[in-house]
Amino acid sequence: MDERAALAMLGEQLSAAGDDCAVVDGQVLTTDMLHETTDFPDGTTRYTAGWRAVGASLSDVAAMGATATAAVAVYGAPTFDAGELTGFVDGASEVCERVDAEYVGGDLDGHEEFTVATTGLGETDDPVRRSGAQVGDAVCVTGTLGRSGAALRLFDQDEHERANELFRFVPRVAAGRALADDATAMMDSSDGLARSLHQLAEASNCGFAVESPLPIDDSVDEVADDARDRLELGAFFGEDFELVCTLPEPVVERARETTPCPLTPIGRVTENDVTLDGETLPDRGYSH
Repeated sequence: MDERAALAMLGEQLSAAGDDCAVVDGQVLTTDMLHETTDFPDGTTRYTAGWRAVGASLSDVAAMGATATAAVAVYGAPTFDAGELTGFVDGASEVCERVDAEYVGGDLDGHEEFTVATTGLGETDDPVRRSGAQVGDAVCVTGTLGRSGAALRLFDQDEHERANELFRFVPRVAAGRALADDATAMMDSSDGLARSLHQLAEASNCGFAVESPLPIDDSVDEVADDARDRLELGAFFGEDFELVCTLPEPVVERARETTPCPLTPIGRVTENDVTLDGETLPDRGYSH
């Protein structure tokens, strides 16, 4: 059973599951686990690891249209190195500062490989869920896609400084807040654009007709072999932590003006099927 099948099974048991965060009395809560083997390539600094791990949870908070308030982390490793610990906390604290939240600590534990479990907290009285998309809405994405895929290629090429830079992202908390009043559905793109669209389609009982060009990051052009590889990194690799949302068509231009980062319309909500340029878009993306 893979991660997605396990989540689907647990979703049948846990009625509150299914969105990026749990919602409890006006607060949103999420947790994530990242491992050295699957999430931190050779060359990833502890500063970047702290930033990225905590940022992943704050991205879930952003996807609910919530204000981020705090984050904690569990840091597990075979040994504790002072410089690595300090670097991790510095990165975790910095990404929190970028979204006006506070890193408030966590726990240490011995573990056979470097592993981090993070929890993000936020507040909202009106969370944006995945289930409200309506036929005719525009589907939009914040920022650009493919940075993490490009970073992984650069890590493989020992271009560690540039790769670490691409691996550090600012969670779209401010954008989520700006979109919250108008978005009918929203989630973050940690599993990739294609899989996110399929997840939104399932939650909202709809489809999507997406059209090129997609807002693929310039860094992808530095590493992609050809157009097909470029699409692979931009639409399927995942780990970009952008927001994918649906908006009523009349508010799209206003949303683009008020959202504090690029917001790109990429298609429309339809009754069924998920397509890119008229062809079926496979339900494929990042999996642990």
